[in-house]
Amino acid sequence: MNVSSMTWWEMVLVTVGLVAISALSRSFFFLSSKEWQLPPLVERGLRYAPLAALSAVVAPDILLTQGQWLPSWTDPRWGATLAAVCWAAWRRDMLGTIVVGMGVLLGLRFGLGW
Repeated sequence: MNVSSMTWWEMVLVTVGLVAISALSRSFFFLSSKEWQLPPLVERGLRYAPLAALSAVVAPDILLTQGQWLPSWTDPRWGATLAAVCWAAWRRDMLGTIVVGMGVLLGLRFGLGW
């Protein structure tokens, strides 16, 4: 079944169903009558979730071009990544890391024409 063959009421029904399922699954912990306590191992693992999500979004953009591995080391993303990683290791500053990485990327792309 594709979208063009659905009636208006079917689309409304599907949308309401998806909203209900999403709301119920997200509020499951709030609807419980007793307090939930996550195991310590799960709590410790959840601390790394933002870093894992960011890596999953950024790594393919650094390593791939239109689904293919980068053709050579002269791509400006390599230099920008190296500069950003060095800055982050040295200063531990998120805003500085972004500024340095983007500055090197733009410098290599527009300044040197890479």
